[in-house]
Amino acid sequence: MKHIAIIPARSGSRGLKDKNIKLLKGKPLMAYTIEAAVQSKLFDCVHVSTDSSLYADIARKCGADVPFLREEELAQDTSSTWDTLRSVIKKYQAYGREFDLVTLLQPTSPLRDAADICQAYAIFCKKKADAVISVCPLEHSIQICNKLGEDHSMYQFLDSNLVGARQAAETFYRINGAIYIQKTKMLMAHENLYNEKSYAYIMDKQHSIDIDDAFDFQMAEMVLGNYIS
Repeated sequence: MKHIAIIPARSGSRGLKDKNIKLLKGKPLMAYTIEAAVQSKLFDCVHVSTDSSLYADIARKCGADVPFLREEELAQDTSSTWDTLRSVIKKYQAYGREFDLVTLLQPTSPLRDAADICQAYAIFCKKKADAVISVCPLEHSIQICNKLGEDHSMYQFLDSNLVGARQAAETFYRINGAIYIQKTKMLMAHENLYNEKSYAYIMDKQHSIDIDDAFDFQMAEMVLGNYIS
């Protein structure tokens, strides 16, 4: 099966300016994801989807394919990542290149490595899945979560008699945004990613760091520093 990895790296960013090329321990942020994809040896193509010629040049130097830039209408804050992936697939089809599988790798997950990608793909194959999505344990029990009203009253926020010890709390998981593997036909048909043949790949918290702002970036620097040292 032909397999493409798509790394979306638009130039605009509200939370952290130019975060996708911001130097993290001496390397552009997106370099970590490009290198992980290449090192996994799973992909016939590692494509970076960007609207920026500068980003494209950096991506190529890191080992990615960038034969075309992303359309401006798909590079806005409100643009759909899935529409971006469909556009990439259609453009490669116009070049005569077809792919059976598409893996979305967000560049904001620099701690996700080649081993994570390979293990997620192994689940995809073993389960004969339509999709595999990475998750990680929820940082805090959902038992202590609720909404607040406008006045921030804690009235009936929780039932203290139902909240037990942390160790006894049921484990919940969240999407961590690091890996999405799916069949291309599923993507192009706009099918629901979370169907009966969709499975989880569970990652640890450190590998699940998702950089959205300066604090997240500092956390990634700290963790990477521990790995390097």
